[in-house]
Amino acid sequence: MTGESFQKQLLRDSWFLRVDRRMDSRLLDRLILELNQSSPQILTYAEAHKLQNLDVPTCLRMAELQTNLLGKGEEACHQLYRLLHLHAEAVYFSLPTRTPHPGNTEQAHKSPPERFVLNNRGPWFFVSCFGLAVGGALLYYYSDGALWDGARAVLAYTALGFSKPATSLLLLYAENMGKNH
Repeated sequence: MTGESFQKQLLRDSWFLRVDRRMDSRLLDRLILELNQSSPQILTYAEAHKLQNLDVPTCLRMAELQTNLLGKGEEACHQLYRLLHLHAEAVYFSLPTRTPHPGNTEQAHKSPPERFVLNNRGPWFFVSCFGLAVGGALLYYYSDGALWDGARAVLAYTALGFSKPATSLLLLYAENMGKNH
């Protein structure tokens, strides 16, 4: 933290700034406008206009701003941190370079943990799980009682791999299925 240049800090914080939901389009536009107005040598009107294109996703605009500021030098990166502190304190104090990592200084140099990744399996995983759930629901709704005799046996064998409360619940459900059909 101390003694480290603002350029190095921006390199370490760049991933976080691109994926943090609090860094929305409105805040990014405010930072771009403020950088252009307060320091036109850091961010010219043409560069600011290009970065304010709302057709481009916010994360890409932020990445382009970071690249631009890193190319401009130490003072440009310092101005970004100053503006973040003024306009978005919550984001500023959440940056990896601003949060302490007790006992592990190496952790500060790594990307944020996987808790930010919601689902890394992709859309086809979701579609297949949804299709399986819909198929099971349709099968349950349109089937006759003969199908449930086999399902009871499957549930009984499936219960063997679960914990005791889950096993008793599945066996109870299997017994009730036999009584209802």
